[in-house]
Amino acid sequence: MSISDRLFKTLEVDGAAQYGSEDVSQLEHALQCALQAEEEGATEALITAALLHDIGHLVHKLGVAAERGIDDRHEMLGEKLLRRHFKEDVVFPVALHVNAKRYLCFAEPSYFDTLSFASVRSLELQGGRFNQDEADCFIQQPGGKDAVRLRRWDEGAKLPGKNTPSLMHFWRYVESCITL
Repeated sequence: MSISDRLFKTLEVDGAAQYGSEDVSQLEHALQCALQAEEEGATEALITAALLHDIGHLVHKLGVAAERGIDDRHEMLGEKLLRRHFKEDVVFPVALHVNAKRYLCFAEPSYFDTLSFASVRSLELQGGRFNQDEADCFIQQPGGKDAVRLRRWDEGAKLPGKNTPSLMHFWRYVESCITL
């Protein structure tokens, strides 16, 4: 079974579950995020990252950890999984999307007001808003700016009943980013 087959099966099977306390499933969230990236004309790599950014939630087997006061470090699990098969321009935004939330809450204080209840709760577990030095370091690292774009789509990808293409619509993007 190819990596694309495994990832898509994980999204279809494990992603059918509700996304924490959000009103969408993990799969709906992934599809909405990838659709926003596609609609904004993002690269194939960034669309792939948008689709797969929360794959760590689906492989850690901790359930809804944040509701128990645990940071599941899903971005690190996702990075570890994807690094074996994908280009850095897919891996970096996935690895950095949690810190992009911390960055945006510092750099644009009004961004905090756009966060869902679950995102506010996880922000606390993930270390809270960055300070000036942390924000400066974050945005200058490779993938930082793409992670900020991904983070904006991430927060906007929680709309119950939103019409999206099927998972297979995104297959070509994922396949185009795999390294051999």
